[in-house]
Amino acid sequence: MSTSAPILHLIAAVLILILSSAAATDHIVGANRGWNPGMNYTLWANNHTFYVGDLISFRYQKTQYNVFEVNKTGYDNCTTEGNTGNWSSGKDFILLDLAKRYYFICGTGGCSNGMKVSVVVHPLPPPPASSSKGAEHSSAAAAAVGLPGGGRGFVMCVFYLSFWLGFGWI
Repeated sequence: MSTSAPILHLIAAVLILILSSAAATDHIVGANRGWNPGMNYTLWANNHTFYVGDLISFRYQKTQYNVFEVNKTGYDNCTTEGNTGNWSSGKDFILLDLAKRYYFICGTGGCSNGMKVSVVVHPLPPPPASSSKGAEHSSAAAAAVGLPGGGRGFVMCVFYLSFWLGFGWI
């Protein structure tokens, strides 16, 4: 093994740690069907749980549709008056940064054909309480050193790093 290989493995392990500990979810509106008329976005939203820090993303033909964040009146009446945000890239990622109800509509006339969605964003839940003493200790240790995700990414990182460096499982 060359001397640069352990450094590359360490960098890869750090990336795994960062990526595996990210808690935010990207909710793609309409899943593989995207932001289009004729969809039941209420049903779609009811099958998702949204938390502060999650993303809601809209995928659509940018020459045909767009996305406006509106208030309840704008949502109910399909109007963009008094909107609080608008997007038109065709791949819009919107941070849900507050615990509240958000209202999104299409402002090109699609709203009246069902292109509107309302989602309730919840505060982040507290970390789960551990039932075993060993788990409490490892979670406390991870929290003490400030590891995101309660240290689960760190454990995966050590596991992969040990194999990459040829040590087997520690």
